[in-house]
Amino acid sequence: MVEAVTSTAPPDRTAPTAGAPTAAPGPAHESPAETSATPRVPAWSRLAAFARRPAGRDLGAALAFVAFALWLTAGVWPDPGARVLALNPEDQVLYEWFLANDTRLFRGDFSLLTERLNVPDGVNLMANTTVIALGVVLTPVTLLFGVETTFAVLLGANLALTALAWYLLFARVAQAHRGAALIGGAFCGFAPGMLSQNISHLHMTAQWLVPVMVWCVVRLYRAADPAAQRPVRELIGFGVALGGLVTVQVFIGEEVLFLTALSLLLLTLVYAARRPAVARRAARRFTAGLLVAVAVGVAALAYPLWFQFAGPRAVADGVFDAGYFSADLASWPAISPLSLGGSAEAAKLTTGPAEHNTFLGWPLLLVGAVCAGWLWRRPLALACAVTALVMAGLSLGPEIVLHGERTGISGPYRLLHGLPVVDGALPMRFALPVVPLLAVILVLAVDRALRDPQRILRFAGPAAVLAALLPIVPRPMLTAERPPLPEFITAGHWRACVPSGGVLIPVPLPTPKDPWAMRWAASTNIEFGLPEGFFIGPYGAKGTGSIGTYKQVTSALLADVAATGRVPVINDDQRRQAETDLRFWRASCVALPDSAPNARPLLATLENLLGPGTRVADTWTWRIG
Repeated sequence: MVEAVTSTAPPDRTAPTAGAPTAAPGPAHESPAETSATPRVPAWSRLAAFARRPAGRDLGAALAFVAFALWLTAGVWPDPGARVLALNPEDQVLYEWFLANDTRLFRGDFSLLTERLNVPDGVNLMANTTVIALGVVLTPVTLLFGVETTFAVLLGANLALTALAWYLLFARVAQAHRGAALIGGAFCGFAPGMLSQNISHLHMTAQWLVPVMVWCVVRLYRAADPAAQRPVRELIGFGVALGGLVTVQVFIGEEVLFLTALSLLLLTLVYAARRPAVARRAARRFTAGLLVAVAVGVAALAYPLWFQFAGPRAVADGVFDAGYFSADLASWPAISPLSLGGSAEAAKLTTGPAEHNTFLGWPLLLVGAVCAGWLWRRPLALACAVTALVMAGLSLGPEIVLHGERTGISGPYRLLHGLPVVDGALPMRFALPVVPLLAVILVLAVDRALRDPQRILRFAGPAAVLAALLPIVPRPMLTAERPPLPEFITAGHWRACVPSGGVLIPVPLPTPKDPWAMRWAASTNIEFGLPEGFFIGPYGAKGTGSIGTYKQVTSALLADVAATGRVPVINDDQRRQAETDLRFWRASCVALPDSAPNARPLLATLENLLGPGTRVADTWTWRIG
């Protein structure tokens, strides 16, 4: 409680007595205007004063995060349309298609099943990582500057906003020292797992709502404590807010939401076990607030989630093999090749550059363990440590792997393997929540050190944490040039061959491994449909999940020519099959660009199948029907 302070200063002996004339406040030659003027404060002094205020420090942190994110993603910025992420260009094409398709909402297309890919079956958007909310919000950017620019914006914004959101949670909600909050926010936004997932996995790096959801849970807990005497409307308000945030996160990335919910559940249980009396006191009202959040979420998400798991082209099971996508135990103390202290040798410990989720390095693991031991009496630090260990254990998958060799020892994930919903998450991604959990421990430790009266601890604590973080500071993201789109597309010549809403057959057709033709549609904001393509669908054995679909006879034939360069002998049966496949695809036009692999053999094959083509700009075309 702030105490009122009363002035006890003696009366001013020079003050005039009652009735006495008052002396002029300044020399006789000064005018009233001159005496009342306020001295000017230099602009740099005002700026320095603002920088010392909490708002100024927060703005400085935000600018630092943005600048660092721009530096990391600078490779795509000279020309987003001509640059591509070198380590995962296929997924970049996929996300650009999704972002372009999201603009169709503003043209009145609210369907969760798009017929502009995998024609004629279509694609269930809820069963894919379509980042619908991000695409809708950035539709103006897509329409004005192109979908490649939208992708580049999200590439940096997801990192910077995630770092800023955690920083604000640490500084404003946890009331940590801003130096500690800056370290924690930077670690959350730019950890090895975040940079690795940023290689095209936009749904995994868009984590800036997670700290806001945590804030809502904290406020619910505070409002639930009867001793706080908070009104019921506050409890309801934060429950509604939490339900709304959950709803939005579903349309950004469900996997992040699942991992967040599981981590918070474990954290809450451990925290409650550490403080049982407090937990019992707040349990009833806290549960009521969570039920409000659940009610809001169910009302908003009932139809979309039904559509995802039971609607057309739904995928109810996991697509990826849990055993293959398990974290190697040796990857935890290793340092990612994407970091300053990493080496190419460490890349052998994971499935690819987009899944370096565990590479925290032995210095950080050591410092984190010391900090957790130092803070073990604090319930929050203990809960974070236990939860981090559980999530790290789950990341090891159903069977523990060490240096690439299966040990035959079952991992904790085996208890969850095969469960609905859980099976949709890759085991190695269970390591991602370890970052914010470890960040909380580091923030608490640095905050305690900075407030300690011993000068040596105030210096040694932050220095040790910074030294442990230095090896995992990320390198700028690798980019490369990508081939330009055909003039047939960029100059709009395709409009003479494909009517509005028609279907274009690019040769070769897009596949998960070679989705490049999906760029054609993305650059036009999905003005036309494509057969086959790169997506998640129910085309596995007995309707299970698959990446892409099976090929038609004609598309398989053309793919073989593109791969081998051999022109097959075409007979009447193959011509009739081509006609059947084109009708199945509802094709309007077939297009073969000069840039296609083995373009000359493909041209000869298509002329044998369909007859002479028409040259339009840099593309051979065949109008159908």
